[in-house]
Amino acid sequence: MSNANTYTKTAITLHWIIALLIIGQIIGGKVMMAMNPAPLKYEIFQLHKSFGFVILAVSILRLAWRLTHKAPALPDGMSLFERFAAHATHYAFYALMIGLPLSGWIMVSSATTQISTKLFKVITVPDFPGVTRTEYMEGLTEKAHGMLAIIMTILIVLHIGAALKHHFVNRDDVLTRMIPRLKPLPAKRNSADET
Repeated sequence: MSNANTYTKTAITLHWIIALLIIGQIIGGKVMMAMNPAPLKYEIFQLHKSFGFVILAVSILRLAWRLTHKAPALPDGMSLFERFAAHATHYAFYALMIGLPLSGWIMVSSATTQISTKLFKVITVPDFPGVTRTEYMEGLTEKAHGMLAIIMTILIVLHIGAALKHHFVNRDDVLTRMIPRLKPLPAKRNSADET
């Protein structure tokens, strides 16, 4: 259940699942790429791909939920620029939550090494339709996937920064909408009110 000022429990759950998975993927991807070729790197790579497909599926579910359930209104007092930035950031998140895993799928489908993808060592995933395995395509998709990961990282930092600003500076309920047990801070006392 939700009201005009809160997200549904489903939206909150999906938000945190996706957030933790994406942060884990970014960290895991960096660690994986820094490793020398070894059996462990292969295992981590397969896990990275598996969790990428999980993110893709959960993100599509999150988008479907968002399209059928209205989000709470932005707090009063936000400037036109802040409102634009909030909406643009959320659109960008949805595009990246789906686009980043898709770019990874296209990347492994174009890899000349032809290593198959098995979801958690069980389900074999076919190549992305229409993708050719060439060095050019492999290099292009690898750069695209890396660039999207960098953009996602920047967005996450901005998103966290904005949430903390809303909580500690603006003292509104933006952060508490996604962390229901967290209580908003009391509004700052206006010096004019003390006189």
